[in-house]
Amino acid sequence: MTHNYQLTGMTCSSCEAKVKSKLLAVPDVLSVEVSKDNNSATIEMQKHISINTFQTALGGSDSKYKIDAVHHNETAEQAKGWLATYKPILLVFGFITTISLLSAFSVNGFSNMEFMRVFMSGFFLVFSFFKLLDLQGFADSYSMYDIVAKRFRSWGYIYAFVELGLGIAYAVNFNPLVTNIVTLVVMSVSIIGVLQSVLNKRKIRCACLGAVFNLPMSTITIIEDGLMISMSVVMLLQHFLF
Repeated sequence: MTHNYQLTGMTCSSCEAKVKSKLLAVPDVLSVEVSKDNNSATIEMQKHISINTFQTALGGSDSKYKIDAVHHNETAEQAKGWLATYKPILLVFGFITTISLLSAFSVNGFSNMEFMRVFMSGFFLVFSFFKLLDLQGFADSYSMYDIVAKRFRSWGYIYAFVELGLGIAYAVNFNPLVTNIVTLVVMSVSIIGVLQSVLNKRKIRCACLGAVFNLPMSTITIIEDGLMISMSVVMLLQHFLF
């Protein structure tokens, strides 16, 4: 995407070169053209970058160089950038949710347990599929934040097959008690590394969809793992209480 900005404070060719160099150093910026005569900057970027990021690169609010948006809404661009970034995982969740809802409806009405069983089966099968497309790439990414994979890198390879096994177990409704306990333990351990990375604001790739998609670690990952933990807890309570 390419955006035009108003950029004031440039008074000479040296200023132009300095500003261009600083903007090109911003991650995901592909090209920059600036003009002191027009007080403008045209920036091509791989994904949306906020004006605050550009201003920080130029020296912050105290810098003589000031950048502002022209002909585009910053809030709308941020939302568009967020949707573009997380489109793969949103589509995956959308498909799994739709199939789960359809499966949960029967002549006797809607079954919460059936919805959760099919959802968890779909979740683990689809996510393990993407991990297995590039198993080594997934293991490399996973070892950067998972508390177990950091110490035992082989866990990254094993984890993909654990997810595959859980997906099959939910699909055939194999021993729900054991399946849900394993899910609770595995996902609880997994979410620890995710929480640490997000809270520490580490900019690393999330390995949830393997190495196929470049998804950043964020609250989306916490929600994803938390959802699996919550569903396994609910299904365990249903098993013991009813």
